[in-house]
Amino acid sequence: MIKDILKQKKNLISFEVFPPKTEEGMEQLFDTLTELKPYAPDFISVTYGAGGSTSKKTADIAAFIKNECKLEALAHVTCVAHDEASLETYLNEILNLGIENVLALRGDKPKDMTEEQFKSRHFTYASDIIPLIHKWAKKDITVAGACYPEVHTEAVSKEADLAALKKKVECGVDLLITQLFYDNEIFYRFYEDVRKIGIQTPICAGIMPVTTVSGFKNTITMSGSSVPKDLLEQVEKYSENPEDLKKAGMEFALRQIQDLRSFGVEGIHLYPLNKKDVSKYMLENI
Repeated sequence: MIKDILKQKKNLISFEVFPPKTEEGMEQLFDTLTELKPYAPDFISVTYGAGGSTSKKTADIAAFIKNECKLEALAHVTCVAHDEASLETYLNEILNLGIENVLALRGDKPKDMTEEQFKSRHFTYASDIIPLIHKWAKKDITVAGACYPEVHTEAVSKEADLAALKKKVECGVDLLITQLFYDNEIFYRFYEDVRKIGIQTPICAGIMPVTTVSGFKNTITMSGSSVPKDLLEQVEKYSENPEDLKKAGMEFALRQIQDLRSFGVEGIHLYPLNKKDVSKYMLENI
């Protein structure tokens, strides 16, 4: 379990993958995971489509990581479109596959869900399902939660966001993983704020290397992340040269990580978007 690793190590290295849409994509992902196995990441997280749209693939990928690669898998669990029965069924499925770590999330609104349905959903927040996950597991597992260094986009204030995070942690969270960010100073202020309100849970800093201009713009739009001047200058400088941009983006991420590790962050969680070359470069150089 991840929480057992946390007792032995002070700085975890992990990364995220997402379920491809096609069977060919699944085979390619399995090949990538096999190739990355020798780098021995502490865990690999697997995302879960809105409303459970990729739940079967999430379970299959997590099982491959755990049982074939012999690495710890962290299966995402979103509650936005679930009731208790369907959520318990999914949890039992992944537990029966040998998965011992889950990341509890509210999740995004599915495209086919109306605003009225979204507002009247069975579970409102991730904190609603964390106690149930512990209850249904019927054994010791690791439950992770998400956090937002730059404040959740739906939070009314920083103070409200921190209060919600504390409530979530108190429900039984063993590890926190942040949304991606590019400005370490923002993370450091967040880290200090979290510790001040009594949250001592280990935190993994979420890092997404910039690899394309379009991907960078989409990421900023969706996440609302702040962009340091030096990174923006790099993106502008290499906007017409994709390979140089990718290299500059990964080097910036490595400098971020070096700084974060010097600070003493408990873990680094990479978001390489299933790109084997990016994953390999980052893991090699970390």
